[in-house]
Amino acid sequence: MTNQQINQPVWTALITPLTATGQPDLSSFEQLLREQEEAGNGVLILGSTGEALNLSPEERRLIVEFTTSMNLRVPVMAGVGGHHLPDVISWLSYLETRAIDAYLMVTPLYAKPGREGQFHWFSTLMDFVSRPVMLYNIPGRTGTALNLETVQRLREHRNFWAIKEASGSVSDYLEYKRASGGAVMYSGDDVMLPDFAVYGAAGVVSVAANVWPRATRFYSELALAGSLTQEDVALWKRAAGSLFVASNPVPTKAVLAEEGRIRTSEVKLPLHRNDMTSLELVSTCSAEIRNWFDARDKECTPVHADARPGRQE
Repeated sequence: MTNQQINQPVWTALITPLTATGQPDLSSFEQLLREQEEAGNGVLILGSTGEALNLSPEERRLIVEFTTSMNLRVPVMAGVGGHHLPDVISWLSYLETRAIDAYLMVTPLYAKPGREGQFHWFSTLMDFVSRPVMLYNIPGRTGTALNLETVQRLREHRNFWAIKEASGSVSDYLEYKRASGGAVMYSGDDVMLPDFAVYGAAGVVSVAANVWPRATRFYSELALAGSLTQEDVALWKRAAGSLFVASNPVPTKAVLAEEGRIRTSEVKLPLHRNDMTSLELVSTCSAEIRNWFDARDKECTPVHADARPGRQE
């Protein structure tokens, strides 16, 4: 893939559907992958939404092998987490043998590494691989922020491509953009995309696109073109927020199962599907997003519409 091809307006942080016994449900997974392909969205597998830390190494390899065997017409990015360096290098050794287009590398959780620890961690991993790397800042999950000086020192690395900024702060976004020296910037939060787009964001790494793949693509195109109304922004804030009424990806799996797009809403412990006590809000939002898409798609053509496949939703 060229840089132009991986600079997608939407990368979907795809869930990993499971059977009732907790094994990867490849039949449901194939349907979800095809939905993203039809929408033209890049696919991120085994990120936080994909429950990567809760899957066994064998299950993670199964997801990678299945995804790459499909020869999708959209780029594929793989999540790279963990904090035991030999295990992470072993994982990367495997990924380097597969048709993966890019990597998402998150700040190691719990250990709270500082400037030097982060620099040597990321540079070791980035030296090892041959594909573009998106660094991921999500201090709410990792316990510490991606260090700005680390970003400055990494910005000339041959594999440094992008930053996924998920702190929820425009000022933080601008600090990372400056520190990166012009790296491609992505919102890690669907609702922050309109704010980040004003300052040159390339798109979003999206949870909402699991549920609304085409509508999220359209929303992102409008955001990047500066064409969202205040009503649009309010609707998407409410809808995307409904997917976090319980820990991600519990609500997303619940609504996809309710709509018959995956067979179960099962998640891996320590997550539990019963933490989703009501589907009312997310089901209401899902209907509102589909109505919005039908109406807005008829009245305007966003900047990237020439690259948009035919409608599905």
